[in-house]
Amino acid sequence: MAKESLSQSFMTKSGHVEFDSSVPLHSFTGVSDQLVGKISLADSTVDFYVDMHTIKTGISKRDEDMLETLEAEEYPFAEFFGKVTSPFDPNRSDPQKVTIEGKFSVHGVTNPLSIEGTLQKNGKELEATASWTLDMSDYKIKPPGILFYRVSEEVDISITASLPARDQIDDD
Repeated sequence: MAKESLSQSFMTKSGHVEFDSSVPLHSFTGVSDQLVGKISLADSTVDFYVDMHTIKTGISKRDEDMLETLEAEEYPFAEFFGKVTSPFDPNRSDPQKVTIEGKFSVHGVTNPLSIEGTLQKNGKELEATASWTLDMSDYKIKPPGILFYRVSEEVDISITASLPARDQIDDD
């Protein structure tokens, strides 16, 4: 059973990603339910990306400003690629805390990133959650602002995804 679970990969095209940001006296959230992701238990790889154009904040002008700030026409995707570096037992059904080490890319800049999250085997699906804080200056993103009010450089990001099992195809 363990070998069968370890030979599987899990994939979604409808994961949930959101970010929380703020300006003095106001905060807002951007959301997309089009997070694409894959987790392979065979080699512990994790790969998630989102098209920046799918993130909505509830105000179209703010969405346009966000896309302009992120230069989304030139850099349309944010992506994380890495490996689960802590133990994960696919035969357990309870949520397990995991650490994922990898690289996060946004706005044409890639930096190493360590993320804490959970993985949970749920029947033929793998449930994944993770969150971290992004510092815009690390990715050469200039926070937008009006007059002397600027958007906070720190942005809290979180993901949740249900990834159905997808058997890997052997090339032998």
